[in-house]
Amino acid sequence: MLLAAVDTAAATGQERLACHLAWSLEPFFDRRGHWHDGLTVQRTALDAARRLAEPALEARGLRGLGRIEGRLGLHDRSVPRLEEALELFTRLGDDIGRAHTHRSLGWESEQRGDLPGALRHNQLALALFRALGDRAAQASVLNSVGWYHARLGDHRQALTHCFEALTMLQDLGDRYGQAVTWDSIGYAHQHLGRHPQALLAYRNALALLRDLGAPYAEADILARLGDTHRAMGDEDSARAAWTDALRLLSALAHPDAERVRARLTGRDGHADVC
Repeated sequence: MLLAAVDTAAATGQERLACHLAWSLEPFFDRRGHWHDGLTVQRTALDAARRLAEPALEARGLRGLGRIEGRLGLHDRSVPRLEEALELFTRLGDDIGRAHTHRSLGWESEQRGDLPGALRHNQLALALFRALGDRAAQASVLNSVGWYHARLGDHRQALTHCFEALTMLQDLGDRYGQAVTWDSIGYAHQHLGRHPQALLAYRNALALLRDLGAPYAEADILARLGDTHRAMGDEDSARAAWTDALRLLSALAHPDAERVRARLTGRDGHADVC
């Protein structure tokens, strides 16, 4: 019904309503993995924004469509859209728009293997959110900065940022933010060889996500949970976690399913434990 509502609003000259309906659906589609539905409504929103000829709405539409294209692996389309959105937000003096777009460009940098670039974009976003006094966004991006420190091998610096983020997110009551931050904490502990602490962090993340219904994030953490069990020599628990991850990713038709399948079949460089 909501998809139809976006189409109807756009078809009956209610372009502004179409835009805001589409953008309000973005977090739901992203967390649930409904990226193709998200792509449809974001295309509608950008077309509607362009008909209104308002640069602020066009910038928001470019960012929304760029984000969802990135989720679908359409990076040759998503990156130029996000860069155009950033240019528009900068021209408009919209620091909130700039900050959120830097975050999206940071994620795109990670997908291309440019981890220093990903960290740099998120540090820029953090500075903007701090200047704006946006505590909720600041808490979320603190976790992202911690995550990229961890990906770059600076795990202790990662934990400093992530625990600061976790405290803020708990104060704010942001359960999804807490879940992804526990995941980052688990990753840092895992790579420091602190496997019991990693298991605890991953389990905390999964407990929160299962209540919220975020299958892609849940699958991502289950894969890392399985890796941690394997590092501890517990192959049965590793296979159970990877099997659950594969089930979720297969239901989403996500390409990451192949990487999890490789773990189960021993094609990831480890002996098959079947």
